[in-house]
Amino acid sequence: MMLTARSEEIDKIIGLETGADDYLTKPFSIRELMARIKAILRRTEFNINDFGPGNIITRGSLTVDPVKRKVMLNETKVELTPKEFDLLYLFITNPGRSYSREMLLNAIWGYEFNGYDHTVNSHINRLRAKIESDLSHPKYILTSWGVGYRFSDEI
Repeated sequence: MMLTARSEEIDKIIGLETGADDYLTKPFSIRELMARIKAILRRTEFNINDFGPGNIITRGSLTVDPVKRKVMLNETKVELTPKEFDLLYLFITNPGRSYSREMLLNAIWGYEFNGYDHTVNSHINRLRAKIESDLSHPKYILTSWGVGYRFSDEI
């Protein structure tokens, strides 16, 4: 969470695109701060039993370990930001399902996030650059024209 006096739209976009889950500008009340912290905690809660050793996902040369938040491509570790990992995990666990930018904002950022579709595009582009061997012909994260993005269900 970013707490700042900078309230211009571009400052918020940069803060959120660089990995902040929320952006709160000064002045703010303690009640609002506590509510936002609780919302972040609700979004990040998970049951460790949901992720056992058998829950490692492999699609083609790509392997995702949700417990360790580790991604391997051709047996080489891929360094992802938390948001990039969350996007990849959502996609790889739902192959073939198309997500609009708004759906991705709500699923990954966890709240109504109006006006910043560019955030999704930026994260998808950085994720693709890390896992795709040919950016002009992606193998894993595909564009659903007129809709958004999906993970290939042909791998």
